[in-house]
Amino acid sequence: MIRLLLGCFLTVITLACSSGEKKTIDTKEVASSNIITAGGTITEIVYTLGFGDRIIATDRTSTYPVEMQSLPSVGYRNQIKAEGILSLVPNMILAEEDYLSEDVVNQLKLMDLEVHFFKKPENPEETKALVTELATLFEVPEIGKEINDGIANDLKVLDDYLSQHAKRPSAAFVMARGPETLFVAGEKTFAETIFNLAGISMAAQGFKDFVPLTPESLVTMSPEYLVLFDSGLESLGGLVGLANIQGIKESKAFQEDQVLGFDGHYLSGMGPRVGQVALELAKAVRNK
Repeated sequence: MIRLLLGCFLTVITLACSSGEKKTIDTKEVASSNIITAGGTITEIVYTLGFGDRIIATDRTSTYPVEMQSLPSVGYRNQIKAEGILSLVPNMILAEEDYLSEDVVNQLKLMDLEVHFFKKPENPEETKALVTELATLFEVPEIGKEINDGIANDLKVLDDYLSQHAKRPSAAFVMARGPETLFVAGEKTFAETIFNLAGISMAAQGFKDFVPLTPESLVTMSPEYLVLFDSGLESLGGLVGLANIQGIKESKAFQEDQVLGFDGHYLSGMGPRVGQVALELAKAVRNK
């Protein structure tokens, strides 16, 4: 019945739009809007800006802060449907670029919903730019500046720490989605960025993005540390399951108990805590 009603509603709105009747939301009313966010970094920044109470639903990547996990989920990327979003009656959608399908975007715009897209940050400077952009949208530039000042301070603390610890260990990031699906991160990935920030040498060289992990590649890379998402490590059955992956037990990282797990969004999101996670990683590979 809900699906039928939404279909009828879409038809009515389409006819209204074609007749020139159109209602838009003034951006000055953003602070009082019911918002759906799609993208963990956007969700975190909106919350940090002080508008977490306006978020009525999020996507599967929005795991921080923990309060966001109790909200309704609209799904993940191509799984997200316009009907699911519309059933929650939002006023505004804030999403990462290319996160929603073109069909979904078109349907949302037919409903006169404000849909704003933002580039996902790939480095701290882009993080600060996104903070500024969202702070401007919410008309709280002073809070955006405070957040960016905090990021800058975290990065300074990180730089001070690295200046006192010249050693540059090597590491490889492994993306695991079960024992049969393992990939290693190469150049032009978040792993390269966060490793560079943390003063870590990328063990994986000569390729971009993610490629399947093989025993031969582990021997070639010979990383001192293996870094995984907590969820990835869990999908393998923890360290015991990781040991069953061919070539892992023979690696220096595993033999010396130098396998590190991090929350996925914390490590890869490039959000306001980017300097904090980089410092945590930097210390983790140096304090043993």
